[in-house]
Amino acid sequence: MSKADTNSATSVSTVSNRARSGFSFGELFRSPAMGAFIGMLVVFIIFAMFGFHRNFLTIGGIANWMNFASTVGIIAIPVAFLMIAGELDISTGAVLPASAMMLGISVNHYDFPMWLGIVSTMTMAASVGLINGLLVTRTQVPSFIVTLATLFAVGGLTLAMSDLLINNTNVSLTSPDWAKAIFGTRYFGFRATVFWWLALIVGFWFFLHKSPWGNWIFAIGGDSESARNAGIPVNKMKIWLFILCAVCTSLAGMCQVIQFNSSQASTFFNLIFFTIIACVVGGVLLNGGFGSVIGVVFGTMTLGIVQQGINYTEIDRNYSLLIIGVMLLIAVLMNGTFQKLATSWSTGKKED
Repeated sequence: MSKADTNSATSVSTVSNRARSGFSFGELFRSPAMGAFIGMLVVFIIFAMFGFHRNFLTIGGIANWMNFASTVGIIAIPVAFLMIAGELDISTGAVLPASAMMLGISVNHYDFPMWLGIVSTMTMAASVGLINGLLVTRTQVPSFIVTLATLFAVGGLTLAMSDLLINNTNVSLTSPDWAKAIFGTRYFGFRATVFWWLALIVGFWFFLHKSPWGNWIFAIGGDSESARNAGIPVNKMKIWLFILCAVCTSLAGMCQVIQFNSSQASTFFNLIFFTIIACVVGGVLLNGGFGSVIGVVFGTMTLGIVQQGINYTEIDRNYSLLIIGVMLLIAVLMNGTFQKLATSWSTGKKED
């Protein structure tokens, strides 16, 4: 083996070990999830104190911010995977309404069976993810630019096709009972998206932290050339991550239209920022190679508490964006610190 290949393998192994190291309290306090947990705990305590007399701590109060967090969270974890791999997808703000509109139009106006509408909608979303992945890997254009273009293209196409097919940019949907039960019913005040989110958290945690594919994601974000030299299919992995991101966004969109029985074609620009904020607050670095599923979950919950929990306090609603902005800045500063701690801990263990 050549010296370059040896260095590449060593680099990939270091990143992989960082992702799959055994449990210890030292590593726990240096993990990206720890900063996110501390931030969520502080925010939760503050809002619990100010919102106690307005039922913030009741099942209904918790369900309110969890319902909001679940929609963001379903999308945020695959977005985090892309960020860990050194890429970014902001086309989610257009894929979500496009998915909702496609399901509504195909089922309500063209009499598709619900199952066929769901399959068609997810196939459409997967196609958008495939296009994103191919453009990023084949052209070497930054993913931010590619997905920005896709954002406007899909958003414009959704508006145009909605107007052409049904002469309206809003669509209603009457769902069968089984679809309502799976995608659109509330259980104890919690929407179905909360349970989808919880299931995806478990699956994605095993995928990122316990499977070899998770090691590949960390390795690609740490040093893509080293990962490629070590035999990791970098381009294929990135393409699949873009597809995963689009399909999860489609799931969130379908849950929304089934839950509320209607949807509109407008692009959700706020969703783009919310998913990125959830990832960054959750400890994911913008330059890749560092992050965790649990950290993103804590970051999403923090965002949900601030965005919805403020309604249970006497704090002016207009301050919610200020709080989110300050929280984001603090998270960025903390993430660098936790990365240094994790790196120094890993180095110290290796020397021992």
